[in-house]
Amino acid sequence: MLETGEWRATAESADPSTVGYHLSALYSPVGWLSWERIARSWEAAQGSDDAIRAFKNTILGETWVESGEAPDWQRLLDRKEEWAAGEVPANALFLTAGADVQKDRIEVDVWAWGRGLESWLIDHIVIEGGPGSESCWNGLTELLGRTWLHANGSQMTIARLAVDTGYETPAVYGWARKVGFGQVAPVKGVEGFNRASPVSGPTFVDATIAGKRLRRGARLWTVAVSTFKSETYRFLRLERPTPEELADGSDYPPGTLHLPGWINSEWLKQLVAEQLVTVRNKRGFTRLEWQKLRERNEALDCRVYARAAAWILGADRWSEKQWDELARQVAAPGAEVGTGTVKTTRQSRPANQRRSVRSNYMR
Repeated sequence: MLETGEWRATAESADPSTVGYHLSALYSPVGWLSWERIARSWEAAQGSDDAIRAFKNTILGETWVESGEAPDWQRLLDRKEEWAAGEVPANALFLTAGADVQKDRIEVDVWAWGRGLESWLIDHIVIEGGPGSESCWNGLTELLGRTWLHANGSQMTIARLAVDTGYETPAVYGWARKVGFGQVAPVKGVEGFNRASPVSGPTFVDATIAGKRLRRGARLWTVAVSTFKSETYRFLRLERPTPEELADGSDYPPGTLHLPGWINSEWLKQLVAEQLVTVRNKRGFTRLEWQKLRERNEALDCRVYARAAAWILGADRWSEKQWDELARQVAAPGAEVGTGTVKTTRQSRPANQRRSVRSNYMR
């Protein structure tokens, strides 16, 4: 079969003098690399991701898809939990949001965070109009002052909102300057991993506001998005305690990502819309790269920005004493606050009385 085979070019090229080939070792001429040796190499590689990666790269000539890096959205359906839209669970201690600017809308996801970076999706908002619409930016401004009801009776606001500057950068800078950089963090995503410091900045950048160029007119944070995407998928794969274990007092592992029952399948598909693959460049060097499985990935981007906002606030570096103090600020009257979780004792509160919580650590 191999001896009588022939190469047939099928791809059209704008430059006929350039020819590209993709050929696996299965087509090796007789005497070079037999199928028997290839099969034995495959069997020997079992049980080792590194060996299987090398086999697929060097023998099959294929890119390597990192095992388990793209959880199936249908499996996430079984992970959904029931709590009301807009309600903040008892163990959550502060809120951040990630905003993804699109041509005709701004999508925002609000996430709640607790100890160990345990997180809950609290709200999903779509503001129609796009960056060219003043009403769209007004809607985002209104979101900064909105409150969400905590399970123990407190009203919580967004501690920090990270907004992507990749589309219509001047409009993003202009809005951020208008509302102030205390609660808003313009971010720029960059490829690659930086596990030591996934967020850097802020740096002062020039901004064009109403046609006028302002030197050092905006503050920009740089986010290594690959790091937070990998972390998100790792958190999604964490083993969870059974209902019986939870009833016996077991806790969710640090980093557990909680998804509400009200979120739809399209959002879940967007959350796992990318996969981490190993690609080889023209010089033969390999690198890890995130590639889309589907076109829309706003939920994943918003999650990354909200996570960056939590990093900017300092949540990754808070001591247990700081977490305790934050829990005390969040707790409703009558709550017992310890080093673990906030145990609440509900007390009646007048319907028109609201208590907004903002930690001293979130300035």
